[in-house]
Amino acid sequence: MTPERKIPERRSRKARRTRDTLAQAAFELVLDRGLRNVTVEEIAEAADVDRRTFSRYFPSKEAAALDSLRGDGDRINAALRARPAPEPPLLAYRRAVLDWLADPGAEAWHRRPRIFELLVVAEEEPTLYAVFHHIRVDAQEDSIAIVADRLGVDPRQDIRPAVTVAAGAGALLAAQAAWVRGGRPDALPERVVEAFDALAETVEAAESAEAAQAVRATEATEAAAETEASP
Repeated sequence: MTPERKIPERRSRKARRTRDTLAQAAFELVLDRGLRNVTVEEIAEAADVDRRTFSRYFPSKEAAALDSLRGDGDRINAALRARPAPEPPLLAYRRAVLDWLADPGAEAWHRRPRIFELLVVAEEEPTLYAVFHHIRVDAQEDSIAIVADRLGVDPRQDIRPAVTVAAGAGALLAAQAAWVRGGRPDALPERVVEAFDALAETVEAAESAEAAQAVRATEATEAAAETEASP
């Protein structure tokens, strides 16, 4: 490796360390003192940088505090890419989420220290929740592209990838909310299974109702035809 290539790599590593240090400082201060009792200046000071340096990495204290959650969307999407091609998209999404939860190396939310606390605070603080929403949306955009690739379609023309991801991500969000409000930090996997089971039951019920309606319509058409044919 030439000296010219080493310099950008060293700068990249330093920038990553600075970002991680700021994010960790924000994470700890927000949980220890509460979001409204923490300033950007205090986060920068705890990370041993100035306010200008903070602003190069994050637009707000909320974004810094939640930065560690961004990688979770990437991990779910990596698991989604790895699912077998023949799996139906919604089932693949469900199993990707369960793969993420089951992988000790991925350190899903229920395995990581204080993430449960952070999500409790996010439920209570509108500005923090808004940033969490944007993080989820970013991850879902990638999920839509992955599902579209699995189906061999253009997501700008075919609505199915977006519908699939909206359903799966909605189930995950419902599970996360139930988990946080339930007060049991270890219960996330069972809440996720419960949410996806409820989604599957809803889809099955809708399909059954649609099939029953189709049968009734066919029977009504046949009955009308028989009536017309009668002398």
